[in-house]
Amino acid sequence: MSQKSADTANDLDLLSDLVAKAKRAGADAADAILFESTSLEVSYRLGAREDLERSESKDLGLRIILGQKQAIVSSTDISPASLEESLQRGLAMAASMADDPYCGLAETDRLCKKIPDLDLYDPTEPTPEFLYQMAAEAEAAALVVEGVSNSESAGAGWGTNRIALITSNGFAGGYATSSHSLFASVIAGEGTGMERDYDFTSAHHAADLAAAANIGTAAGERAVRRLNPRKVKSQKLPVVFDPRVAHSLLGHFTGAISGASVARGTSFLKDSLGKKVFANGITIVDDPHRPRGLASKPFDGEGVENRKWLLVENGELTTWIMDSAAARQLGLATTGHASRGTSGPPSASTTNLYMQPGTCSREALLADVTAGLYVSELIGFGVNGVTGDYSRGAAGFWIENGVLTHPVSELTIAGNLREMFLNVTPADDLTFRYGSNAPTLRIDGLMVAGT
Repeated sequence: MSQKSADTANDLDLLSDLVAKAKRAGADAADAILFESTSLEVSYRLGAREDLERSESKDLGLRIILGQKQAIVSSTDISPASLEESLQRGLAMAASMADDPYCGLAETDRLCKKIPDLDLYDPTEPTPEFLYQMAAEAEAAALVVEGVSNSESAGAGWGTNRIALITSNGFAGGYATSSHSLFASVIAGEGTGMERDYDFTSAHHAADLAAAANIGTAAGERAVRRLNPRKVKSQKLPVVFDPRVAHSLLGHFTGAISGASVARGTSFLKDSLGKKVFANGITIVDDPHRPRGLASKPFDGEGVENRKWLLVENGELTTWIMDSAAARQLGLATTGHASRGTSGPPSASTTNLYMQPGTCSREALLADVTAGLYVSELIGFGVNGVTGDYSRGAAGFWIENGVLTHPVSELTIAGNLREMFLNVTPADDLTFRYGSNAPTLRIDGLMVAGT
């Protein structure tokens, strides 16, 4: 048995004992979850080492259910005395809570029976020296880009997480993940004409990281390209979203199809199940079992078996995303989307979310744009989830006759998400860099507010 497997088994034994004690003390049902993490991060600036931080933590959460009442207690102290105190406090809290007819554990027939191995753990632990070397290489590559004048910092990090979950109705499981990351952030120009930009790479396995020199060079080139931005007159334009901001549109979409929002009637898509919500040909996927995926997990936060979903298929909304409580409120079954911390009840969230690529290249997507905006940065969170109204600060590049020309800044783009989704055209350049990913996206007819 590996050390990782032995540690997970010990975690499950600890949680199993705690849940059994909760049942003996009068709880009708209970579950317990444990997160254990270790992280190491370094930062580096202008050829000198700056910070070195290492942290280790354990956090345990216990949920106690008495009839239609529930309470959650959490603790970073897992000594027997502390856990006994948490148990008694949780029982007292649950007894005093108001009834919640939708609370409770997941149905037993939904529980995960076989936990898949998704290759999320890299046993290699880098030394601080190695992390400093990566950060130094990234920064050095950025600083030699012509026009780069300063460095905000470069940094590298590593971490591991171990998750274990026990429910009183029969689920027991755990898994481990690792993370490796590297970034560089630099400044181009001088005085009041300075601009900054960055690049980064992250992965579960160190072997999947992009080369440090490539990260630094990309950060430097991006910062230089933003120099001497111009203003744009207010007008309606085709707007093209770079992949590093395009995925934010998926976040607005999933917020609107969250079962809790739909049940409360606070989503602009609350009446759209089974209807066309995106343009023809658009498919949006959520895949928790993508090997080495940044947001992969073998089961959901309630121990429910999760699976790949086509949330949108050929433009049509096929499902809400639901944990057990939201599903009960809607009279449906959980979709295995529960996410869980230690201090609150489960709630629905996605995993490896992405929009499938289109059939045209990025260049073809731009080709017939005589005048438009290419967005590489979004600022602020001006989105109304009830109405779908969308308004965000933006910066990027002016498109003229299908070509990116000069940088532009101090803009606001506005529209309504319902209309925007129906007018999305994706390019074929999907890459997986985040937990949520989209290719380059074009939406015509957005209002761009400038001077």
